[in-house]
Amino acid sequence: MALIDVLNQKGEVIRQYDLNDDIFGIEPHKDALYEAVKMQQAGKHQGTHAVKGRSQVAGGGRKPYRQKGTGRARQGSIRAAQHRGGGIVFGPTPRDYAYRINKKVRRLALKSALSAKVLEKEFGLLDQIALEAPKTKEFNAIVDAINAPSKTLFVIGMDEACTDNIYLSARNIPDVMVMNSKAINVYDLLNANHVVMTETAVKEVEEALA
Repeated sequence: MALIDVLNQKGEVIRQYDLNDDIFGIEPHKDALYEAVKMQQAGKHQGTHAVKGRSQVAGGGRKPYRQKGTGRARQGSIRAAQHRGGGIVFGPTPRDYAYRINKKVRRLALKSALSAKVLEKEFGLLDQIALEAPKTKEFNAIVDAINAPSKTLFVIGMDEACTDNIYLSARNIPDVMVMNSKAINVYDLLNANHVVMTETAVKEVEEALA
Protein backbone atom coordinates (compact mmCIF):
# COMPACT_ATOMS: atom_id res chain seq x y z
CA MET A 1 0.00 0.00 0.00
CA ALA A 2 1.18 3.56 -0.74
CA LEU A 3 1.96 5.78 2.20
CA ILE A 4 0.95 9.42 1.95
CA ASP A 5 1.42 12.30 4.37
CA VAL A 6 -1.64 13.54 6.23
CA LEU A 7 -1.63 17.31 6.77
CA ASN A 8 -3.58 19.41 9.19
CA GLN A 9 -5.13 22.77 8.33
CA LYS A 10 -1.83 24.51 9.07
CA GLY A 11 -0.01 22.44 6.47
CA GLU A 12 1.86 20.37 9.06
CA VAL A 13 2.47 16.63 8.59
CA ILE A 14 0.81 14.85 11.51
CA ARG A 15 0.88 11.21 10.36
CA GLN A 16 0.81 8.95 7.32
CA TYR A 17 -2.05 7.08 5.68
CA ASP A 18 -1.99 3.82 3.73
CA LEU A 19 -3.90 4.28 0.48
CA ASN A 20 -5.62 1.26 -1.01
CA ASP A 21 -3.54 0.23 -4.02
CA ASP A 22 -6.58 -1.30 -5.73
CA ILE A 23 -8.08 2.19 -5.93
CA PHE A 24 -5.22 4.68 -5.71
CA GLY A 25 -2.40 2.58 -7.12
CA ILE A 26 -3.53 0.99 -10.38
CA GLU A 27 -2.16 1.75 -13.83
CA PRO A 28 -4.53 4.36 -15.33
CA HIS A 29 -6.69 2.89 -18.08
CA LYS A 30 -6.75 5.50 -20.84
CA ASP A 31 -9.66 3.98 -22.78
CA ALA A 32 -11.86 3.89 -19.68
CA LEU A 33 -10.96 7.51 -18.88
CA TYR A 34 -11.80 8.58 -22.43
CA GLU A 35 -15.17 6.81 -22.41
CA ALA A 36 -16.11 8.25 -19.00
CA VAL A 37 -15.22 11.84 -19.95
CA LYS A 38 -16.99 11.48 -23.31
CA MET A 39 -20.13 10.24 -21.54
CA GLN A 40 -20.08 13.14 -19.07
CA GLN A 41 -19.61 15.75 -21.78
CA ALA A 42 -22.35 14.21 -23.92
CA GLY A 43 -24.73 14.48 -20.98
CA LYS A 44 -24.10 18.22 -20.81
CA HIS A 45 -25.13 18.69 -24.46
CA GLN A 46 -28.44 20.53 -24.43
CA GLY A 47 -29.67 19.12 -27.72
CA THR A 48 -32.12 21.98 -28.26
CA HIS A 49 -31.14 22.49 -31.90
CA ALA A 50 -34.07 22.51 -34.32
CA VAL A 51 -35.00 23.53 -37.85
CA LYS A 52 -38.39 23.85 -39.56
CA GLY A 53 -39.55 21.34 -42.09
CA ARG A 54 -41.82 22.19 -45.04
CA SER A 55 -44.92 21.66 -42.93
CA GLN A 56 -43.74 24.22 -40.36
CA VAL A 57 -42.63 27.19 -42.47
CA ALA A 58 -45.12 29.92 -43.35
CA GLY A 59 -46.74 30.22 -46.77
CA GLY A 60 -47.17 27.78 -49.61
CA GLY A 61 -50.85 27.13 -49.10
CA ARG A 62 -51.57 26.60 -52.80
CA LYS A 63 -49.90 25.16 -55.85
CA PRO A 64 -47.64 27.89 -57.34
CA TYR A 65 -48.70 27.17 -60.94
CA ARG A 66 -50.63 24.57 -62.89
CA GLN A 67 -49.28 21.04 -63.26
CA LYS A 68 -48.95 20.91 -67.05
CA GLY A 69 -48.38 23.17 -69.97
CA THR A 70 -45.80 25.58 -68.56
CA GLY A 71 -42.71 23.70 -69.62
CA ARG A 72 -41.42 23.85 -66.07
CA ALA A 73 -41.00 21.10 -63.51
CA ARG A 74 -44.10 20.37 -61.53
CA GLN A 75 -44.27 22.00 -58.08
CA GLY A 76 -46.73 21.49 -55.27
CA SER A 77 -45.62 24.25 -52.88
CA ILE A 78 -43.24 27.19 -52.79
CA ARG A 79 -42.23 25.99 -49.33
CA ALA A 80 -40.66 22.76 -50.59
CA ALA A 81 -36.97 22.33 -49.72
CA GLN A 82 -35.69 23.38 -53.14
CA HIS A 83 -37.25 26.85 -52.90
CA ARG A 84 -35.92 29.89 -51.10
CA GLY A 85 -37.63 30.09 -47.71
CA GLY A 86 -38.65 26.47 -47.91
CA GLY A 87 -38.33 23.81 -45.23
CA ILE A 88 -35.07 22.07 -44.35
CA VAL A 89 -34.61 18.42 -45.25
CA PHE A 90 -33.02 16.10 -42.66
CA GLY A 91 -32.08 19.01 -40.39
CA PRO A 92 -31.30 18.64 -36.67
CA THR A 93 -34.19 18.10 -34.29
CA PRO A 94 -34.23 18.25 -30.48
CA ARG A 95 -32.67 15.14 -28.99
CA ASP A 96 -31.04 13.83 -25.82
CA TYR A 97 -27.32 13.12 -26.21
CA ALA A 98 -26.94 11.42 -22.82
CA TYR A 99 -25.96 7.78 -22.67
CA ARG A 100 -24.49 5.35 -20.16
CA ILE A 101 -21.39 3.18 -20.14
CA ASN A 102 -21.00 -0.06 -18.24
CA LYS A 103 -20.74 0.15 -14.47
CA LYS A 104 -17.43 -1.72 -14.48
CA VAL A 105 -15.97 0.78 -16.94
CA ARG A 106 -17.19 3.72 -14.83
CA ARG A 107 -15.59 2.25 -11.71
CA LEU A 108 -12.36 1.53 -13.57
CA ALA A 109 -12.29 5.09 -14.92
CA LEU A 110 -12.79 6.56 -11.44
CA LYS A 111 -10.00 4.40 -10.01
CA SER A 112 -7.78 5.37 -12.94
CA ALA A 113 -8.40 9.08 -12.38
CA LEU A 114 -7.58 8.81 -8.67
CA SER A 115 -4.48 6.71 -9.36
CA ALA A 116 -3.32 9.17 -12.01
CA LYS A 117 -3.46 12.03 -9.51
CA VAL A 118 -1.44 10.05 -6.95
CA LEU A 119 1.05 8.95 -9.63
CA GLU A 120 1.55 12.53 -10.85
CA LYS A 121 2.01 13.90 -7.30
CA GLU A 122 -1.17 15.93 -7.65
CA PHE A 123 -2.91 14.42 -4.65
CA GLY A 124 -3.04 15.65 -1.05
CA LEU A 125 -4.63 14.41 2.15
CA LEU A 126 -6.04 16.48 5.02
CA ASP A 127 -7.08 15.10 8.38
CA GLN A 128 -10.18 17.32 8.31
CA ILE A 129 -11.51 20.75 7.39
CA ALA A 130 -13.05 22.35 10.45
CA LEU A 131 -14.65 25.79 10.14
CA GLU A 132 -16.81 27.15 12.94
CA ALA A 133 -18.45 29.68 10.61
CA PRO A 134 -18.53 30.46 6.88
CA LYS A 135 -15.28 32.41 6.53
CA THR A 136 -13.64 32.73 3.12
CA LYS A 137 -10.54 34.15 4.80
CA GLU A 138 -10.12 31.00 6.90
CA PHE A 139 -10.53 28.69 3.91
CA ASN A 140 -8.01 30.81 1.98
CA ALA A 141 -5.61 30.31 4.86
CA ILE A 142 -5.95 26.53 4.49
CA VAL A 143 -5.34 26.79 0.73
CA ASP A 144 -2.18 28.84 1.34
CA ALA A 145 -0.97 26.58 4.17
CA ILE A 146 -1.02 23.44 2.03
CA ASN A 147 0.33 25.29 -1.03
CA ALA A 148 -2.64 24.31 -3.16
CA PRO A 149 -2.22 25.52 -6.77
CA SER A 150 -4.95 27.05 -8.92
CA LYS A 151 -7.78 24.74 -9.94
CA THR A 152 -7.68 22.66 -6.76
CA LEU A 153 -10.52 20.25 -6.05
CA PHE A 154 -11.34 19.64 -2.38
CA VAL A 155 -13.24 16.42 -1.65
CA ILE A 156 -14.93 16.12 1.74
CA GLY A 157 -16.81 13.26 3.35
CA MET A 158 -20.56 12.87 3.37
CA ASP A 159 -20.56 12.87 7.18
CA GLU A 160 -17.95 15.62 7.51
CA ALA A 161 -18.52 18.19 10.22
CA CYS A 162 -19.11 21.81 9.16
CA THR A 163 -20.11 20.77 5.62
CA ASP A 164 -22.22 23.87 4.98
CA ASN A 165 -19.51 26.16 6.32
CA ILE A 166 -16.96 24.57 3.99
CA TYR A 167 -19.12 25.06 0.89
CA LEU A 168 -20.02 28.64 1.79
CA SER A 169 -16.41 29.53 2.62
CA ALA A 170 -15.00 28.20 -0.65
CA ARG A 171 -17.63 29.29 -3.17
CA ASN A 172 -16.16 32.78 -3.73
CA ILE A 173 -12.56 31.62 -4.14
CA PRO A 174 -11.51 31.50 -7.82
CA ASP A 175 -10.29 28.14 -9.14
CA VAL A 176 -11.32 26.27 -5.98
CA MET A 177 -14.01 23.60 -6.11
CA VAL A 178 -15.55 21.60 -3.26
CA MET A 179 -17.60 18.42 -3.56
CA ASN A 180 -18.42 15.44 -1.39
CA SER A 181 -17.08 11.93 -1.88
CA LYS A 182 -20.31 10.71 -3.46
CA ALA A 183 -20.19 13.39 -6.17
CA ILE A 184 -16.64 12.84 -7.42
CA ASN A 185 -16.40 12.13 -11.12
CA VAL A 186 -13.74 11.48 -13.70
CA TYR A 187 -13.99 14.81 -15.53
CA ASP A 188 -13.62 17.01 -12.43
CA LEU A 189 -10.75 14.88 -11.10
CA LEU A 190 -8.82 15.10 -14.36
CA ASN A 191 -9.67 18.76 -14.91
CA ALA A 192 -8.23 19.77 -11.54
CA ASN A 193 -4.56 20.61 -11.23
CA HIS A 194 -4.56 19.23 -7.69
CA VAL A 195 -6.94 17.07 -5.64
CA VAL A 196 -7.14 17.34 -1.86
CA MET A 197 -9.25 14.85 0.09
CA THR A 198 -10.02 14.53 3.76
CA GLU A 199 -9.43 11.24 5.54
CA THR A 200 -13.18 10.74 5.88
CA ALA A 201 -13.63 11.21 2.13
CA VAL A 202 -10.82 8.75 1.31
CA LYS A 203 -12.33 6.09 3.56
CA GLU A 204 -15.75 6.59 1.97
CA VAL A 205 -14.30 6.33 -1.54
CA GLU A 206 -12.31 3.21 -0.62
CA GLU A 207 -15.43 1.62 0.82
CA ALA A 208 -17.53 2.52 -2.23
CA LEU A 209 -15.00 1.29 -4.81
CA ALA A 210 -13.65 -1.72 -2.93
